[in-house]
Amino acid sequence: MNKTLNTLLTAAVALTIAGASTDAFAGKDKKAKEKCYGASKAGKNDCASSDGRHSCAAQAEKDGDPTEWVYVPKGLCNKLVGGSLEGKK
Repeated sequence: MNKTLNTLLTAAVALTIAGASTDAFAGKDKKAKEKCYGASKAGKNDCASSDGRHSCAAQAEKDGDPTEWVYVPKGLCNKLVGGSLEGKK
């Protein structure tokens, strides 16, 4: 019984540490990205549209919609066809 309990406690601590590391990495990663409007595929946008049609991810109805956005690495958006750092209203 003690061996099973020790194994479970060790696993719980490892998962807690892994979760904290993932959160720290995600915050750092977000700083290296920017919103890019007009570069998402239908159903692949990251969040709300700039014109207020919806407030959820994966709701884009067409490819290249200038009101929909995705996160891309900083500096990439302006290199993409149709990509813009500002959304249309």
